[in-house]
Amino acid sequence: MEFIILVGAVLFFFMAFAFAIQINTADKTNEKRDVLVKDTALNVQAEIDLAHRSSEGYSRNFELPEKILNSDYEISIIAGAVYVRTLDGEHATAYPVADVSGQPLKGSNSIRKENGEVFLNS
Repeated sequence: MEFIILVGAVLFFFMAFAFAIQINTADKTNEKRDVLVKDTALNVQAEIDLAHRSSEGYSRNFELPEKILNSDYEISIIAGAVYVRTLDGEHATAYPVADVSGQPLKGSNSIRKENGEVFLNS
């Protein structure tokens, strides 16, 4: 009888420890996904700012991830801001951007400056 109680107590503490590790891992993944969402938006903001500051005829290609830590996401430029949000709605961010024609895409993007205007994928 004492052996069963001892085994039960050890099993209980082992399960509690495993549960605590699982929660910690999930929190770290959420934090990392949040950082990557912000980095994606900041990358687009930086590319647009660089194009605006560059001389006439500037052209460059850059990549955006297809997924953020295996999560689908949306990215768009609306009303002077770049918006990035995961489709599960748990992570989102927005940063102001200078005037640009076009929208960012997952994968390959091209940006250029012609006649003083910046064009993104258009």
